[in-house]
Amino acid sequence: MSILDKVKNKVSTPSFVKTVKANPRMSRGLALGSVAYQKAKVLKIGTPILVLACLSMVTLPIPPTLLDMLFSFNISLSMVVLLVAIYAKKPLDFGSFPSVILLTTILRLALNVASTRVILLHGQDGTAAAGKVIEAFGNVVMGGSYTVGIIVFSILMIINFVVVTKGAGRISEVTARFTLDAMPGKQMAIDADLNAGLINQDQAKARRAEVTRESDFYGSMDGASKFVKGDAIAGLLILFINIIGGIIIGTTQYDLSFKDSAQIYTILTIGDGLVAQIPSLLLSVAAAIIVTRQTGTDKDMGQQVVSELFSEPKSLFIVAGILFTMGIVPGMPAFAFITLASIAALLGFFVQRRKNAKAEMPDDAELIPNEPLPEQKELTWEDVSEVDVIGLEVGYRLIPMVDKTQGGELLSRVKGVRKKLSQDLGFLIPPVHIRDNLDLGPNYYRIILMGVTFGEAEIQPDRELAINPGQVFGEIPGLRTKDPAFGLDATWIAKQDNDKALGLGYTVVDCATVIATHLSQILANNCSSLLGQEEVQNILDIVAKSQPKLVNGLVPGMVNLGLLTKILQNLLHEGVPVRDMRTILETLVEYAPKSQDAEVLTAACRIGLRRLIIQDIVGGDLIIPVITLAPDLERVLHKSLETGGAEGVGIEPGLADRLQKSLYDATANQELAGEPAILLTSGILRQTLSRFVKNTIPGLRVLSYQEIPDDKQIKIVSVIGNQNNQVNNI
Repeated sequence: MSILDKVKNKVSTPSFVKTVKANPRMSRGLALGSVAYQKAKVLKIGTPILVLACLSMVTLPIPPTLLDMLFSFNISLSMVVLLVAIYAKKPLDFGSFPSVILLTTILRLALNVASTRVILLHGQDGTAAAGKVIEAFGNVVMGGSYTVGIIVFSILMIINFVVVTKGAGRISEVTARFTLDAMPGKQMAIDADLNAGLINQDQAKARRAEVTRESDFYGSMDGASKFVKGDAIAGLLILFINIIGGIIIGTTQYDLSFKDSAQIYTILTIGDGLVAQIPSLLLSVAAAIIVTRQTGTDKDMGQQVVSELFSEPKSLFIVAGILFTMGIVPGMPAFAFITLASIAALLGFFVQRRKNAKAEMPDDAELIPNEPLPEQKELTWEDVSEVDVIGLEVGYRLIPMVDKTQGGELLSRVKGVRKKLSQDLGFLIPPVHIRDNLDLGPNYYRIILMGVTFGEAEIQPDRELAINPGQVFGEIPGLRTKDPAFGLDATWIAKQDNDKALGLGYTVVDCATVIATHLSQILANNCSSLLGQEEVQNILDIVAKSQPKLVNGLVPGMVNLGLLTKILQNLLHEGVPVRDMRTILETLVEYAPKSQDAEVLTAACRIGLRRLIIQDIVGGDLIIPVITLAPDLERVLHKSLETGGAEGVGIEPGLADRLQKSLYDATANQELAGEPAILLTSGILRQTLSRFVKNTIPGLRVLSYQEIPDDKQIKIVSVIGNQNNQVNNI
């Protein structure tokens, strides 16, 4: 039994009926649900009924009274469509418009065929033979003159066909072409935002659907404009067919004089043409409004036109002066020009006053006269502001980038950066406090961690940044600069040069992406300072939900919270994420009873996380390319540690300089070969060498022999310290 049958059986039971009668709210709810269900059924069959009605009008005779109602309905429908197009805030708000154009065109043509049949069959009975609507339109326009009627109708046809329809068709064609050409770029932008963590899968799916809807809409509008054009041509042909055919039928079949026949059939034909062409003109105007609307505004056409047309009072004052000058010229209609000049001047005055009111800002520093000074409160600890963990300061010209009401995307980009880093590193990145700073330059921003500036750069909010990834096929005009995040050569280009820069091989990003990437790079490089005891306790609380015995047996019995925080900070400082907290805690359970030294326990955790470390560096490759030190060099470094301590201060300066240069060259060779740079050394030297190369050679990862998984093989690509600089493979 289906679910619908079960519901029907349940509704039909006496107990259910009794419950409904006893509960008025339930009864009203069922009644509203029934009405909505019936309304949905009517909407589903409305379009097929309209199409069948059009076919019946083409084949079956229609009485004049019914024709009057159908013509009135056609005019009303066209007005509704025009008003919906005017008040739509963007074209996709009226996405069914191409289908509406098709249906209304079929309805209008069917009415033309039906009225033509009535005119040619019963035109000899007088001008009311095809209904009162056609007769009224014919008499009003013609004014008793055939020539006037034909000329007015011809002018109306020219306006519809040559001006409105042709212009709207051209705009539809160009917009459809540009929209289809821009689809790959929009899809790539969506994929880039998804990969960067700025949006999730559902948001990406919705944006792809929006792009598809936009391309389908403008493609359909390109074809729908042909319907309007064909309808105008058909109306012109029907005009000549009705007049010529009516005169022939009236004079040959009904023995009417040429004058009477021309009068009757011309009135009927002009009236019929006007009744059909006025809705056609309304739909043509609606189509033109839809295709000329801007997609980036949230205002309807009336609001947009008024806000832009009357935004500058200077133009209104100039118009008022010109109209007044024309009004005082002898022979000119003074009343009309001076009246309009007065209206323009009055509008300019009101616009200027409103503009001045918006520009006036209250000064909070001014004291109100005769008001007592506010009582000074005693300072408390609440007056001492805490230092923000992460801060982002922007100049005043960058404020729109963080204002959602002005279309700013920086807040969402920063949120995406926090989400991506939190997922990669294994702990929640603290919120970013964004504020404006008038001490900064208008186009500058500053990234602050714990009250210390870690990054500052200038951007161009009206341009886009074209970054040279290393190989491009030409120069792009613009302002030369450096990428703030990675120091690559870049150029600030005009937005219209975006496609040209992409074609030359540049990576083009907007200003919000520049700031977000810079912020992401700084947070990733300094993530260890973002992890405190409060964050570690939150991590333990989450792990305790699934591993309670592991957490309770380790903290605080074997390892206190401060030592655990130091170990996790060491791992993050060396580029190891702390996502796998189970392995870290199990390793500490094993080694904490033997040592309470943070460095020793960090090394043990690295060995436990060796598979994760290797996966982050080389992925799933079985062979790991490594750089090693010559045995003699390792012995020298071991002796330096014994005399100089763990910080390596005992390394002779000349040796340190040569070692750094050799490691830099080997790392550069690996990067050119498209392979990761890994220095493999003993466990005693690993920590010292890692600190030695962290800031000078960022792309080099230092691993110990114990951190290589058993199922991986190593390939020595370079040996540092060999006289022959030989390469050995294992």
